[in-house]
Amino acid sequence: MKLSVIGCGYLGAVHASAMAELGHEVVGVDVDAGKIASLAAGRAPFFEPGLPEILASALETGRLRFTTDMAEVQGASVHFVAVGTPQSKDSYAADLTYVDGAIESLLPYLSEGDLVVGKSTVPVGTAARLAEIVDAGGSGAMLAWNPEFLREGYAVKDTIEPDRLVYGVADDRAVPILDEVYASAIGGGSPRLVTDYATAELVKVAANAFLATKISFINAMAEIAEVTGADVTQLADAIGHDARIGRRFLNAGVGFGGGCLPKDIRAFTARAEELGRGESVAFLKEVDAINMRRRDRVADLAVEVLGGSVFGRKVAVLGVSFKPHSDDVRDSPALDVAVRLKGLGADVVVTDPEGLDNARARHPQLLYTEVTDEALRHADLTVLVTEWPEYTALDPEHVASIVRQPLVIDARNALDSAAWKAAGFAYTGLGRS
Repeated sequence: MKLSVIGCGYLGAVHASAMAELGHEVVGVDVDAGKIASLAAGRAPFFEPGLPEILASALETGRLRFTTDMAEVQGASVHFVAVGTPQSKDSYAADLTYVDGAIESLLPYLSEGDLVVGKSTVPVGTAARLAEIVDAGGSGAMLAWNPEFLREGYAVKDTIEPDRLVYGVADDRAVPILDEVYASAIGGGSPRLVTDYATAELVKVAANAFLATKISFINAMAEIAEVTGADVTQLADAIGHDARIGRRFLNAGVGFGGGCLPKDIRAFTARAEELGRGESVAFLKEVDAINMRRRDRVADLAVEVLGGSVFGRKVAVLGVSFKPHSDDVRDSPALDVAVRLKGLGADVVVTDPEGLDNARARHPQLLYTEVTDEALRHADLTVLVTEWPEYTALDPEHVASIVRQPLVIDARNALDSAAWKAAGFAYTGLGRS
């Protein structure tokens, strides 16, 4: 099929490359000329495992191209809208400027029977409003909403082999078109659900809200564990055996971040209040508050383990991206902790396998190094904040030989505490006695 993808950021670049890899003819459009030039040259503008390979492969076949000219979408029959919906500057609501702009820019190039497919995460009610705009354009095109469920670090796999497909439609003619787009995934057994617009919009934010709630729940238990002497890791193991609960995402730590979960639950809260049902999701405000408190807790622990002050002490911060296998530092707990410690007067040295350039652009006041040993050398305190495999696999005896003081805070409860203690470290985990 001939497809267009409007917006070539994280979501759009992955989607365009994956669709071309599956055999479709794809044109990606973005207003950022630098981003388009990078993609057209086969250079992914962000770190995502597997993306460079499928980007290069798709470009080589000629099935994928990138442009800043919206007119080049003509001839495509399916148009994916994958632009960002950031948090508004003056409220928790989602900023729909880019979504609205993409639809308006696309209207002159739509033809009878074309399908506009929303991929962006939007407040419930947005698709119905945009469908009216598409209808008013008089082209005879239809609109569907097809939310994404990508996990950073696994986005390529999640696009090619999704764990579910959701079609929000108002016209049943859209269903076979989307079935053709996703023929490979459907043939591979991916479940497909056809819903109305509102349900499709809610699926994404409801999934993120549930995940955020589960993470904040175990972190709330960590707060209780810390004042009672309980071990939150053992607690999570015990309740995780309950099939109704499950063990996944019950790892207490510094909390969640990134470009999706924090802003999506805030936008969900704002939209519920607009609908007069703010009380229905009022608990999400506490979910958000618990999450932010964990960052405070790590900074407080650093002060405690260093005897009441971090001023002038070297602190090695391992990790700056919000999660491993990503260079995304948006709302990153790791970067936030580093900045807080710097603000308290610590000599903070940050290392990360992929996120340093993005972090440096946001907070140039920190010291950065690509070499883990350089960050650790003569450190008074080591803080693990992003559980990259290279950090969780560190040899604690080697680390002990180069740091100034054998003090470690495991802000992800990802290290082997027994091994670090055996190497002479005073080990501190979150929610662990």
